[in-house]
Amino acid sequence: MMPREKLLLDGPESLNDEELLAIFLRTGAPGVSVMELAGQLLADFEGLRGLMQAGKDDFLNCRGVGVAKYAQLISALEMSRRYLRSGIERGESISDPSITRQFLQLKLRHCAREIFACLFLDNQHRLIRYEEMFYGTIDGASVHPREVIRRALELNAAAIIFAHNHPSGVAEPSHADKRITERLSSALALVDIRVLDHLVVGDTEVVSFAELGLL
Repeated sequence: MMPREKLLLDGPESLNDEELLAIFLRTGAPGVSVMELAGQLLADFEGLRGLMQAGKDDFLNCRGVGVAKYAQLISALEMSRRYLRSGIERGESISDPSITRQFLQLKLRHCAREIFACLFLDNQHRLIRYEEMFYGTIDGASVHPREVIRRALELNAAAIIFAHNHPSGVAEPSHADKRITERLSSALALVDIRVLDHLVVGDTEVVSFAELGLL
């Protein structure tokens, strides 16, 4: 069964990465079927994640693809970002943890260095602003509570969700993650701003401090 027919019959979740990519590519190259081309691209970039993060030059160096397919790839990725962002934009309460997780994965999972971000929320837990605030190793020296408080007050935020990525791919919270979360929570409590969660973005999962009972 061809990938497109399989998708229509059994749904997109029934397809593997090679089949999904083959549908996206639509056609192969001279002497190469679309499935063979999809398999080669996944091998060259070590999987779908590597392919979606590929730079223009690296992508165009691959046989059987060109500027049009690169433009399609980037457009598909940006549409995914905008779709997920629309689910947590101001005006809607952040009530679906899965949408928030997917949004943060698209924002942070691919980054080669740690990024500490804040989702500033109003008193109904609607998103006011997503901001990436600190870069580098997340520890007491690199994340400054006073800067978080200052920005939260500027935005008139009533609550905050913290998020940061682990470039190692392992989403397990570290001791430094726990310490800075405690510091930030204590500092923000002094100005009556609630910390709802701290999400750690790994390669395949997003771990919640709240769900682990760490907040």
